[in-house]
Amino acid sequence: MDNVEWSEEQEASARNKVQENSRQLVPQDKQDEYELNANEYWNDFYKIHENGFFKDRHWLFTEFPELAPNQNLSQPEASAYKDGSTRKPINTGLGSCENGLCSLETRTQEHHQLDSMKDGNNIINRLDADGEAILKLGDLKLSDGDFPGSSATYRILEVGCGAGNTVFPILQTNNDPGLFVYCCDFSSTAVDLVQTNAEYDSSRCFAFVHDLCKDQSPYPMPEESLDIVILIFVLSALLPEKMQRVMNRLSRLLKPGGMILLRDYGRYDLAQLRFKKGRCLSDNFYVRGDGTRVYFFTQDELDALFTTAGLEKVQNLVDRRLQVNRGKQVTMHRVWIQCKYRKPFPTGHKENGHIH
Repeated sequence: MDNVEWSEEQEASARNKVQENSRQLVPQDKQDEYELNANEYWNDFYKIHENGFFKDRHWLFTEFPELAPNQNLSQPEASAYKDGSTRKPINTGLGSCENGLCSLETRTQEHHQLDSMKDGNNIINRLDADGEAILKLGDLKLSDGDFPGSSATYRILEVGCGAGNTVFPILQTNNDPGLFVYCCDFSSTAVDLVQTNAEYDSSRCFAFVHDLCKDQSPYPMPEESLDIVILIFVLSALLPEKMQRVMNRLSRLLKPGGMILLRDYGRYDLAQLRFKKGRCLSDNFYVRGDGTRVYFFTQDELDALFTTAGLEKVQNLVDRRLQVNRGKQVTMHRVWIQCKYRKPFPTGHKENGHIH
């Protein structure tokens, strides 16, 4: 069931569970270890699960039609879609989310914290699935304007790509010849899975290892060159105090009119209520048994992150779903937040005959 309203009793019960599981915090020295070794925890995660644990995100093009063909948001003529909600969902043939039970959350779609650019600047001596050499960031010279996707007319970056469960559906569905997709993860194991996938096409895609939290970690594209940045269950994996700097930098990569699309955990989601005592790092921030971490947002917190980065709200909604496991006779309340925030055009920019 979609968009299920909670009663006051449910809200109070959830709040009590969070107060209870937050009483005992993880010791600071252990917290420091989780931060320092975050890349190892995520590499281990992908080594264990590889790409078999993920499911393609069939809901992508319904929730984010901006990822489908002919959605060039940063071009003035496309700006009639100011609220982002007037586009009709596109039937991609990849499946649907009509029952609200899309494979959004088998415990791995969640995760892509980016934290360690291991070997990120070395030239790689491997071939992709088509036998072409795979470039790394150390090969690139952005100053001369020659960068991967430099001739593209529509550029998408997915941050925290994991095994490619967003990137490959986009490449399969969007046949726009001007499309170029960048994708990064802090886990070198995850990026290896993307680059060696049979669907990886280096003429349309560039995958790279990236530490989202380090300002000196390079991106393969210049500022103000991206139409779309995708953050799907990624921001929640970062230390809360590092989130604003990350958002500021991603905002600078957007063209005027470009958008950041986000889907992530909401406050009092089932996953938050299930944590036991001793797993809490700080308010609404927890560590899982495998060492990966997760934060649970409110709409206002996300709005503050986006607007402080200079972006304007197009969409900020809570998606509450009731999932039923009929085998176990268990009902599960999921809470996700979905956001779209747009980089404004400069003052004086003429758009559809109107001056801003």
